[in-house]
Amino acid sequence: MSINSPVVSVAGVDVAVVRKDIKNLHLGVYPPFGRIRVAVSPSLDDDAVRLAVVSRLTWIRKQRKQLQSQARQTRRQMVDGETHYAWDRKYRLRVIEDGGRQPVSFKGTARLELHVPTGADREVRERRLAAWYRCELKVAIPKLVSAWAPVLGVDEPLWAVRRMKTKWGTCKPDQAKIWLNLELAKKPPECLEYIVVHEMVHLLERNHTERFYTLMEHFMPH
Repeated sequence: MSINSPVVSVAGVDVAVVRKDIKNLHLGVYPPFGRIRVAVSPSLDDDAVRLAVVSRLTWIRKQRKQLQSQARQTRRQMVDGETHYAWDRKYRLRVIEDGGRQPVSFKGTARLELHVPTGADREVRERRLAAWYRCELKVAIPKLVSAWAPVLGVDEPLWAVRRMKTKWGTCKPDQAKIWLNLELAKKPPECLEYIVVHEMVHLLERNHTERFYTLMEHFMPH
């Protein structure tokens, strides 16, 4: 880090600045609320950073607006015709009361069929779909953990899936274990990969320090 402030203000917006040995300026706007972070060479002072950010303010504001205005899905009633997501694809739900062992099947590219016991109420239907989401993650996560452990230079951590209200994932470095949000089965596969790497990097750096973000920038520069 240079002696310059790690946070600069540009047009009333705080921008976190990380200085490291790179040639180009990297600017990111991060969910959920549009946190702004810039990685730059140590040779660029705060004024140069401000000028660079100002030149991209239109883009930054557009990204922040999109993040902050994203609709939050209300609790589903688990009835025919509702919209549900799986791996970022949108489906219309059809509930089939056949008690089938296979909880979920797909009809074409637009319909998700949920198989439940006759008379199943909303809670039973929710649990049935959640169990399928969990199975999907339990197939995807081990592949990501195994692929990234040697890249990061860490042992493969233990992992588990659970419901979380405020986090996509969490890590207990002392236990070498990560937890991942069940909701990730609804998001793009790239989101799951990012969260897996994010939590595994905490095995190298416990807190969200400058070193943590530098490591993330190194392993996932995109």
